[in-house]
Amino acid sequence: MSVTDSPAARLQALFEGHRLTPTQRRIAHSMVRRAADVPFLSSVELAELAGVSQPSVTRFAVALGFDGYPALRRHLREVAPAEPATEAGSANEYQQAVEAEIENLRHLAEALADPAAVRRAGRLLAASRPLPVLGLRAAAAQAHGFAYFAAKVHPDVRLLNEGGTMLSDRIDAAVRAGASALLCFALPRHPREVLDALTYAKEAGLSVVTVADSAFAPVAKVSDVLLPAAVGTGLAFDTACAPMLLGRVLLEAMCDDLPEAQARLEEFDTKAAARGLFVD
Repeated sequence: MSVTDSPAARLQALFEGHRLTPTQRRIAHSMVRRAADVPFLSSVELAELAGVSQPSVTRFAVALGFDGYPALRRHLREVAPAEPATEAGSANEYQQAVEAEIENLRHLAEALADPAAVRRAGRLLAASRPLPVLGLRAAAAQAHGFAYFAAKVHPDVRLLNEGGTMLSDRIDAAVRAGASALLCFALPRHPREVLDALTYAKEAGLSVVTVADSAFAPVAKVSDVLLPAAVGTGLAFDTACAPMLLGRVLLEAMCDDLPEAQARLEEFDTKAAARGLFVD
């Protein structure tokens, strides 16, 4: 089975083209995360998995064009036959969290089988001078990491990792300086001010590239290019290995459209050696 023909990819294709409510997007996101199990789940089990009511699952199936959830489940068993995922067995909660992150990375690999979206995003970001990078609260670390490395190859990277009334001012300043695109990292729980900031950025004429936890995240409607990468939810605090890796992939794509990237890296290495910056 090719990565583009995986259960998760087929589910994603099933949801595309439908206008889903926030609750329905939550159900869809949960189904993609547990793609191998979904054909074997009852509507009650799926409702518990997604944290919604059982009638919400029924309405979701109807929104997709089925008579009800049993019809949707039959369809999934026909088009995506698979054995239910094996139980975790003796694995403890920490091992289970790691296994879940490995599965998130597998889903990311499947999505990257078609690199067109990442390459388009890389072109948009490389061309923007300056390049604002937005990430608030849980996503601030992802934005900071991207901006740190991007500044080594891009001439003007501006990190936007604090909210408040100054955020719109900083977007305005980037636009006045010539920015054409903005990169956003958006992770749960999604702060309202991120959605407001992206709406403001689009109204100001910026193309918005977003790395989010799901194709159904609230920021999807205000993103020109949305790159999904799931977060882990097995621990008290979410884990974000896949969004971090996707950020590095996006950096690679951006470098491909920055002819001076290699020269900048070599210049940095030369100066770092002269300063004795690193001990290794």
